[in-house]
Amino acid sequence: MKPVGILFVCLGNICRSPLAEGIMRELATRAGRARAISIDSAGTGAWHVGDPPDRRSVAVARAHGIDIAALRGRKIDVADFAAFDLILGMDRANVRDLRALAPEATADKVHLFMDYAAGRDEDVPDPYYEAAGAFEALYQMLEAGCSSLLARLERSSSSGKTSSVR
Repeated sequence: MKPVGILFVCLGNICRSPLAEGIMRELATRAGRARAISIDSAGTGAWHVGDPPDRRSVAVARAHGIDIAALRGRKIDVADFAAFDLILGMDRANVRDLRALAPEATADKVHLFMDYAAGRDEDVPDPYYEAAGAFEALYQMLEAGCSSLLARLERSSSSGKTSSVR
């Protein structure tokens, strides 16, 4: 069975989306679902292409036993819309930009992360200009969302709807 492909997207791909990628990968591994889910992250902007995640995202991930230091920023590409089943924007601006870029046939793959994952119509705030403490709050929000997302995927899988996670 083909793994479900999930792409987490934020503005620069150095704070929110790589942290979500690391958290989701860790949760999937712990649940024995690592082979069933393909996970990546990207940014809508190109400012940080090739850069490692923000040191504060790396630190908060490390504090929770997750290593995201080897990840590198990349910009979303039109090909990503065909390659992934779910494209989850961290905030409404990301979702708007993603929908503008998405080929018409794939626009239904784009969702607001917290709305899709946890049924909470809210943005994941960008902590880039905040103090280090904002990254712990970010971690907690992403961990809750990723846990809900994993549970949703597991329900879809057990009901035989793995290919239709949208």
